[in-house]
Amino acid sequence: MDSPRHPHGFSLIEVMIVLLIIGIATAAISLQIAPDRGATLRQDARELAQRLAAAQQEVRIDGRVIVWEPQGHGYRFLRGTWTTRPGSVVPVVTTAATLDNFARDEALKPREWRAGQVEVQPAGPVLLTSEWVGASAAIELRHDGDKVMLIRDATGRFLVR
Repeated sequence: MDSPRHPHGFSLIEVMIVLLIIGIATAAISLQIAPDRGATLRQDARELAQRLAAAQQEVRIDGRVIVWEPQGHGYRFLRGTWTTRPGSVVPVVTTAATLDNFARDEALKPREWRAGQVEVQPAGPVLLTSEWVGASAAIELRHDGDKVMLIRDATGRFLVR
């Protein structure tokens, strides 16, 4: 006697339909998840905080001031002789021939912003001195409506907010 055949497993059509449903569901879910536009700017700010801390440490070891200077699509660190004009806090170079732009220093070499064009406030350079305790300062980074604050407290630590 022949026993009736019972199908074992799934047909190719059934497997293809299940895979199609999974693909459509995955696409719908991925379209609903919006990327965090400010993540790149926050990453730039965290890296800048680390580089500013390294520059501050370099100033304390070497004794010569370093200036951080934003430049539209990036920024750089410079070492030389800097002064401030009476009544101003913006540093001005006095001896251009003694500038060091740290081109070979991995931590302080000129960098590009990952976020692209970043607006920095205050727009001028930031002077890092060998003082262990100084005035607190804030640098605001803006890109495409996102804003990140980089704050230097009186002890010289740099925090991202």
